[in-house]
Amino acid sequence: MPPTERRPTAPPTPEPPASSPPADADQPETDRIRLGELLQAFSDPLRREIVRRLATDGEAGCGDIELPVTRATGSYHFRILRTAGWTHTRRIGRERYISLRRADLEERFPGLVDALLRAAEADRG
Repeated sequence: MPPTERRPTAPPTPEPPASSPPADADQPETDRIRLGELLQAFSDPLRREIVRRLATDGEAGCGDIELPVTRATGSYHFRILRTAGWTHTRRIGRERYISLRRADLEERFPGLVDALLRAAEADRG
C-alpha cells in the first residue's frame, strides 16, 4: 500500500460563509446590533485600527493581527468588537479567524462602516 500524501491545508477564506456559525455565543444577530454599542466600541483607537485592518485586508487569524498590547488585552478588545457586532469569529480547530461583518453592518446601517473609516482616517492624518 503506497504511503498517503499529506495535502496542504487551504488558507482561511477572506469572508466566512454566510452559514458559518459563530465561534462565540456572544456574537449578536444582525437585527440585534445597536448603533450606540457600535460607536462605543469604535471609539477606542486600538479597536479602530483592528476594524481598519479587517476592512482593508479581510479575515485574519487572531495571532496575525499584531497589537501593541498583551494577549489578554488584545482578547478583551476583540471581544468588545465581537459583542458590539463589528466582527465575526469562527474556529478551525484551535485557531480563531476574525472578519468584519461588513454585509451585516451595511444591511443594518447603510454607509456607516465607510463613513466611520473615512472619519478615522481623517483623524489620523
